[in-house]
This record gives sequence, C-alpha cells and structure tokens, in this order.
Amino acid sequence: MRITALSKELGVSAMTVRRDIADLADKGLLKRVHGGAVTTSTLLSEPLFSVKSQMDIGLKDAIAQEAVKYVAPGDVIAIGGGTTAYVFAQHLLESQRASGITILTNSIPVAELVQALESKDVEVIVTGGVITRSNSLVGPIADKVIESLRVNTVFLGTHSVSLPRGFLMPNSLEAATDMAMMGIADKTIILTDHTKWSCTSLSLFARFDQVDTLITDDGLNVASVAETRKLVKELVLTHQTGLAQDEQ
Repeated sequence: MRITALSKELGVSAMTVRRDIADLADKGLLKRVHGGAVTTSTLLSEPLFSVKSQMDIGLKDAIAQEAVKYVAPGDVIAIGGGTTAYVFAQHLLESQRASGITILTNSIPVAELVQALESKDVEVIVTGGVITRSNSLVGPIADKVIESLRVNTVFLGTHSVSLPRGFLMPNSLEAATDMAMMGIADKTIILTDHTKWSCTSLSLFARFDQVDTLITDDGLNVASVAETRKLVKELVLTHQTGLAQDEQ
C-alpha cells in the first residue's frame, strides 16, 4: 500500500500513516518501503521478542510449569530461544529443581535471567553468535560452541508445527542452531502452544520422530491431537491452570 492512498482512504495525514507504518514495522507485521509498505511473508517474518512475550501468556505459563518437571537438580540442560523457552527458564529458576544445574543457552534473555540470580548455584554457558529478532544467538559460531558440549535435555520452542513434517523456524540459521542443540542432547523436549499448528515457517529443524516429548495446551483441536499423538513419542497437554494430561 502507498502512503498517499492510505492517507486518502483513512482520512488522516501522511505523517500519521508514516508513524503507524513505522510502529507496525518495528513489530515485524509489515515492511517499510519507499512511499509505503508491503506485507511480510508469513514464511519469513518473525515478531520481535518484546512483542511475542506479550502473546498467549497464560498458555506459556502452563506449558512452562509442566516442563519444569523434566529437570532434576544437578542436570546439564540446554534452553533455546523464543518466549516460551524464556518463560520456562523463569519458572525453572524459581523452583528447587534448578539447584546445581548448568544451562547452555543461545538466548540472551535467558542468560540475563541467570545472571540476575542472587544465588550463584546455577551456571550458564552462552553460545555466542549472530543476534536474531527473537534475541537468539545463531550461526556458525554458536553451532561450533554447541557441538563441543553435551547436555541431558534440550528445551526448544518452535515458530510453527506442520503435520506430518515437524517443527519449523522462519530463520534458517536459527533452525540450524536448534538442530545443533538437539545433536548434543540425550533428550529433546519441544514447548509450544496450540496456535503454532496454524502457522507456517520456512526451515524445518526437527521431525516428530526426533522429539522425545512435546508439551502443548489443550486448546489444540481434536483432529490435530489425534494426528500428533501418532507421530510423537510423548504428547503432554496442559490446562491454563497449570494442570497436565498425558496423551500417549
């Protein structure tokens, strides 16, 4: 859309349109071009971390609380980027299960959470790399650090879930870094809410048979639950209250 056309159609000044376009562009909802704006591809676009952190908060809390049960004191774990993984890190660090754990992460917000702890009982290793819109560190530097280590469990978010393909990200470098994390983990757990089944992304980072546990919420429709259950080793459905129901 051109600024002049939007100004005329909406009955507002060109300056107002430009300001609104800038706002939407900052949120990753469109792309500014000379004289107007164009839509961002649903395959490639990803909102900023600050925008995503305000979305589906109740669902992320329930999923995160369930995921904490998969960590034992003294574990060495990896936590990927994204807001659901960040909420998981928040709940984990507030629990007794975080005692003596080591966290490998490519998430700047997760690393900052650990750094802010008064107790230094948790060790954090940050991968380094190139920063994405989701405040994740990705690319060859991150992958090289990851490949030299080993963890018990990796906890990853996902931008979209494709049946029957698997789990996808809009950023191919981020997908590669998630794959590197899975490659050093004894167990892979995906944390994602039901809305991700209706999204589309560019880069596949995991097939269903590569994932040990998928934790989502009971907002997922019955047909998707049935199909997903056939593909993944363990499917856990949570309620917004934080209660969980296992589906094998």
